[in-house]
Amino acid sequence: MRAYGRRKMLALAAGVLATATACTGNAQPPPGKAAAAASPAPSPSAVEYALTPAEAAKEFSEITVTDDMLRAKSSIQGRLAPALDLTTGGQAELTRAAYLSADYAPPRYRWGSPTLFVPKFKVGEQALWFSALATRNGQPALLTFAKSDEWRISSVAELLPGQELPEIELDADGYATAVAADDKSVTISPQFMGPVHASVAETGSAGVTAGLLAPGPFTTDVAEQIASLRARAKKDGYSYDSIFSADNFPVYALRTKDGGALIQYSLSRNSTTRNLVDTTYKISVPQEASWAISGSTVPLSLKLTETHQYVTAVPPLSEPKAAAVIAHQGALTRAAGT
Repeated sequence: MRAYGRRKMLALAAGVLATATACTGNAQPPPGKAAAAASPAPSPSAVEYALTPAEAAKEFSEITVTDDMLRAKSSIQGRLAPALDLTTGGQAELTRAAYLSADYAPPRYRWGSPTLFVPKFKVGEQALWFSALATRNGQPALLTFAKSDEWRISSVAELLPGQELPEIELDADGYATAVAADDKSVTISPQFMGPVHASVAETGSAGVTAGLLAPGPFTTDVAEQIASLRARAKKDGYSYDSIFSADNFPVYALRTKDGGALIQYSLSRNSTTRNLVDTTYKISVPQEASWAISGSTVPLSLKLTETHQYVTAVPPLSEPKAAAVIAHQGALTRAAGT
């Protein structure tokens, strides 16, 4: 999308936000005790940084309001392009699928007031990002915004039931600390978080990464599901496999107060079913893929791609234990049949 068009759209969003705030006063409070505790008022500082909390708050407001405006039901299919211009990383895949699977009328979101976690970036640094904890339709979610040429939403994951965000380490000025990709003070360095999770999701408790991630619905349970589906497919005359990959999705990590890290990352899951025995057999197309494949069956091969975004709390190396997935968002993003 051309730059001036994006600026005009964001300016309109800012006007809508200002009007809504002035007229309704219905902004939701920051979600959760951990979030409230993580937002001390910044003290004055003579040091300048490439991104301030005030600038981060402005980007959060403008982008989320613009995103909601684009999601409003309309017959204009061209809204997908500007919507994608607000996203990057795994969010681009999820946004594209949200529009295409809902006939260009994806779910709309009502955001609460954010608690911001802004790392210190020196003036001149290019790869800027920040995270925000806010309610989305009443559910706490952690978002990350990243900047290349423009600010975009890179990751969104809702906190799982019963989970709270660990306390983020903040300095006297209210800034968070970004954890380097190769940091060795935590049990899983951010650069290895995706591959470790992929391995656990595929092999469960039997793999070499067993014990690094806590068992649960997004780790060992997935491995058990894959094994079950593979066995069932073989019995029915098909082959089935499901592979997780970190691809080139970005990874973001914040230092937690206990010395650990809160890591945000994405994985793709590619599941393939093939007809091995008899061409009269048909592979059923799941309902969630009906927007991408016409017909309820395919004769030879079915490939489904999902995109998943996670937030995992990783403990410090000084107190090693299994890391825990505390937030997730995922959906089918592509499907193909032959």
